[in-house]
Amino acid sequence: MIVLHARPSPGFREAVDAIFGPGVVTHVDEAAPLDDVANEITALLHVLTPVTPEFIASAPKLKLIQKLGVGVNTIALDAARDHGVAVCNMPGTNSQAVAEMALSLMMAVLRRTCFFDARTRAGEGWTADPSELDSVGEIGGRTVGLVGFGHSAQLLAPVLAALGAKVLYTARNRHDGPYEYRSFNDLIAEADIVSLHMPLTDETRASVDPFAMKKGAVLVNTARGELVDAGRLVEALTTAHLRGAGLDVFGEEPLPRTNPLLSLPNVVLAPHIAWLTPETLVRSLTVAHENCRRLAAGETLLHQVV
Repeated sequence: MIVLHARPSPGFREAVDAIFGPGVVTHVDEAAPLDDVANEITALLHVLTPVTPEFIASAPKLKLIQKLGVGVNTIALDAARDHGVAVCNMPGTNSQAVAEMALSLMMAVLRRTCFFDARTRAGEGWTADPSELDSVGEIGGRTVGLVGFGHSAQLLAPVLAALGAKVLYTARNRHDGPYEYRSFNDLIAEADIVSLHMPLTDETRASVDPFAMKKGAVLVNTARGELVDAGRLVEALTTAHLRGAGLDVFGEEPLPRTNPLLSLPNVVLAPHIAWLTPETLVRSLTVAHENCRRLAAGETLLHQVV
């Protein structure tokens, strides 16, 4: 049994049926437990709901956890290894979508798109305080720092450069090309816009201190919410140390209604959908289908993490 643990849109369901075949994949809502399928499941198509050690131990036929995406921090990797369950991801399938979302968040924060959209809908767009326009800006002429230089950052860099930005990057390894390398700390301190593109690990958790960024900088996060010290982020935004932030990911998801980020006018928010486009889904499901085929045939799996 192949199970998709998610809340798929109608288009997502159609893509699953088109690639795997009608009825081949069992859908279980992401808010529901997997207890009813634990005894029969052989392959789990995983999106975001954590895959716990308890579930892995309760699924005797489980052979593959296929992440629809890149980050595997929501999967109990040690438990999977102990039970002989392969874990695979799919680097590159969502890079285009994430790169475009990061760019759109940068622009939305700099041009205060949500603020002016709300004012215009309320009939106040042409009568708003003119001083509000003093806080907009352009990407061109700014220094953009990419923290991590994988597929999405590499797609984003030339677009930013074409718009007139100076592009810096930091990564475990230096890359050939026209962009300047900086150490993590130096990049955070120098960039006018910091865009996060790194995985969540014990080393990177809470590694981004907003107060280590330059005053007036913008933070964009399409990677993982836990990369940033959440309390200091709110403080940096409310005290105007940071100009603004564009956030698609959070330490707690769904974002609680009491989270102070929801009331800040200099923040643009999205519900962890940077990766989620119909094009990404087709690319991702194609890889997942191939790995399920390889699993059944006893062949080497693609992008195996465990």
